[in-house]
Amino acid sequence: MTSFHATARLGLGIDAGGTETRWALAAVDGAIVASGVVDGLSALQMGSEAGRAALHATFAALSRAVLAVGQPTHVHAGLTGFGGDGALLAQALATLLALSTMDVTLCNDIEIAYLDSFAPGEGYLVYAGTGSIAAWIDTDGVFHRAGGRGVLLDDGGGGYWIAREALRQIWRREDEAPGSWRASPMAHAVFEQIGGSDWDSSRQFMYGQERGAIGRLALAVAASAGADPLALAILQRAGQELARLALALTARHGRRPVVLAGRAAQLHPAIAVAMRAALPISLMMEQKTARSHEAAARLAARAGIKL
Repeated sequence: MTSFHATARLGLGIDAGGTETRWALAAVDGAIVASGVVDGLSALQMGSEAGRAALHATFAALSRAVLAVGQPTHVHAGLTGFGGDGALLAQALATLLALSTMDVTLCNDIEIAYLDSFAPGEGYLVYAGTGSIAAWIDTDGVFHRAGGRGVLLDDGGGGYWIAREALRQIWRREDEAPGSWRASPMAHAVFEQIGGSDWDSSRQFMYGQERGAIGRLALAVAASAGADPLALAILQRAGQELARLALALTARHGRRPVVLAGRAAQLHPAIAVAMRAALPISLMMEQKTARSHEAAARLAARAGIKL
């Protein structure tokens, strides 16, 4: 946790993704008072008892860290997997932070990320985290999307997709030439992170871990890209997948500037380079480091204040 100074009125912003959950406290003037990171979470965890327990534990850890700095007056939280029914989630946060549910605003994490980059109507956000999505909020406040269907269906170019592609390629090569992984820097890096080079280790990892933990395997792919052409090719294909999302929104709603953001997009320069190459030259594209939790905190700090 990073702490700066105390203030009377604080807004709490939360950016919850599958890999990690970032939070920030902001003053009314926009100054960031404190920030921190806890485990990743997803609104989809509400679908099971174990998931609800894990989500509540993460909320509890976050609340303890926040209250050690100060009492927020409002919360603006963006959660991956959020579909609009957030009564139980809002109640959990409100109880832990000693607030009313009226003081808790929930939305999809991508909505906050978009507003961190554009005013409504201005451009398209392509976000690559554990999953991937392109978003446009029009001037009427309507949210338009391409992708973001979940890692089981697609989410091409996201961290989970990169990890899955790496293991898929490694084990296809093992089918054709057992032991070939020993000559692959990517396989060495991936197996080191997994904890073993046998099939049981990969199987247990892919089918037993949360999607955020699987997404972090993309770090090993990126780290080996300089020495392994297959790893580099996977990252380049990730960039092409992200370009496809931008092109889908462009075809539907016209040309606008594109911002690429998200932790997976920053894994390796090859991702942004490949995305840029797959877009028309006339389409403006910028890569940005998202600070969505801070944008959400500023929204929360201003909530209820007449400007």
